[in-house]
Amino acid sequence: MKIKVLVVVAALLAGFGARYLVDQNDKPAATPTEIGLLQSGTETINLFDNNDNRIRVVYFGYTHCPDVCPTSLAIMSAALKSLPEENLEDVRPIFITLDPERDNGEAAQQYAGYFHPSIEGASGSKEKTDALARKYGVLYQITQLEDSAMEYAVDHSSYFYFLNPNGELLEKVPHTLNPNMVSDAILRLTAQTQ
Repeated sequence: MKIKVLVVVAALLAGFGARYLVDQNDKPAATPTEIGLLQSGTETINLFDNNDNRIRVVYFGYTHCPDVCPTSLAIMSAALKSLPEENLEDVRPIFITLDPERDNGEAAQQYAGYFHPSIEGASGSKEKTDALARKYGVLYQITQLEDSAMEYAVDHSSYFYFLNPNGELLEKVPHTLNPNMVSDAILRLTAQTQ
C-alpha cells in the first residue's frame, strides 16, 4: 500500500513539474531591449543601446561578495587606468549584480564607483538577471549560510564579457590577476570596431 501511495505522489509531482515547465515556456521570451534596461544609481540605463557605440566590458557579481568580485573590479579598474584617454572613451565598463534582492541600482552604482568612476553599477529584476545570465552563460546559484549575518552567498562564475552595443558577445576573459589581459582585449576590440 505504501509503495502505491509513493508512486501516486511521485506521479503527481512529476505532473505538476511538467505543467510548470509548459507554463514557463508559454511566456513570450524577453526582448534584448527589455532585459537590457537596468537601474544604475537612480537612472535607467540600456545595456543594448545601439546609439552608444562603445564596447561594453561587463562583469557579473554582487556587492556582498567577499573576495572574487572586489578582486575582479580592482583588475578592471587597473586595466581602465592603463588605457590612453582616447581608448577609455571607447569602452563602457558595467558591473551587473547577480543579487537584485539586496543590490538595487543605487547600491550597485555606489559599489562599482569605489573601484573606478567610469564603472557603472547596475541592477535589474530577478527575471532580467536570469535572462542576462542565460544569454552569456553566467553560472550562479544562491547558497544559504547558516549562522551568518549575510544569510546567503551568491556563488558565480567570474569572467569579463566584451559586448557590442547590440549585446553580441565578442569575447570573454576569465578571472585573472593580470589587468593586461583585460586592457589588451579592450585595445584589440576597440581597434577592430573603428
